[in-house]
Amino acid sequence: MKKIFTYLCIAAVILTAASCGSNRKAPEGALSGDITLSGAFALYPLAVKWAEEFRILHPHVRIDISAGGAGKGMTDALAGVVDLGMVSRDVYPAEIEKGAVGFAVAKDAVVATISADNPILKDLLNTGLSRQAAIGLWITEEITTWGQVAGIDSTEPIHLYTRSDACGAAETWALWMDKKQEDLGGTGIFGDPGVAQAVQRDKLGIEFNNLSYAYDENTRLPNPGILVLPIDANGNGKIDPEERFYDTKDQIIQAIAEDKYPSPPARDLYLVSNGVPTDPAVVEFLKFILTEGQQYNVPSGYIFLSDEKLQHGLDLLEKATGEAAGQ
Repeated sequence: MKKIFTYLCIAAVILTAASCGSNRKAPEGALSGDITLSGAFALYPLAVKWAEEFRILHPHVRIDISAGGAGKGMTDALAGVVDLGMVSRDVYPAEIEKGAVGFAVAKDAVVATISADNPILKDLLNTGLSRQAAIGLWITEEITTWGQVAGIDSTEPIHLYTRSDACGAAETWALWMDKKQEDLGGTGIFGDPGVAQAVQRDKLGIEFNNLSYAYDENTRLPNPGILVLPIDANGNGKIDPEERFYDTKDQIIQAIAEDKYPSPPARDLYLVSNGVPTDPAVVEFLKFILTEGQQYNVPSGYIFLSDEKLQHGLDLLEKATGEAAGQ
């Protein structure tokens, strides 16, 4: 997980440093300008990848990206602090009324993670986590021992964690239980890397993570020290063969794409702007993401979207740029 922290700290710096050439005057006709993004940890790794590939095509465009939670991304976008907010949940009607325009750009999921050293790990992997058990953990807090989750005689206490920052992961996890983030119990910890590290250090811990922080990007296996707790989707008290797809990142990505994993906690990810953008660099970046940029979704651990959702975003951009040109 140290690599995740390092990645979060230096990625924006790398993009900025690599774009120093954009301070020189761009050749006539070349795309240039600055693009700023902030927000969801869930979308951060993929946004960095898109930015890297986009700058190969347009080296005179400078792109700065920072992670800080979906709430920050939405707030920054609506305030005009950034061009695009990274938001890992649906855009609320009240936000749309304030001018928020969401472009669906990818899909992933939130998963429950536990320590690989959990004392009853074998039993937990066989029974999984039902929605009712999740409610008993994070909402009513009536479930306090691991034996209650696994249905066995064990009094090992559960150490429950949640997110302290306003984030799409917590909102999506709560939505699975028909609740909101503020309804979730547990010890609050900031950010995806933080909660993942908490469970790595705590054999009795349980929390929830975005896929990119539950699995290692290179090995495609769960990050060292943690495992994903399967969801008992049909609530029959066991993980059936068709529900066993958590061993590798590729397995669960395929399951999400085939709607075998519940939605929520599977969800669409958005880039949000205040009004439809008309800045040429921002427009081209979004067009890139909605077209050829989709090829990087699956290799980066995400799921690409339907043609219908992608075309909707492209139509918004075409209409806005057409109207701007006609003024």
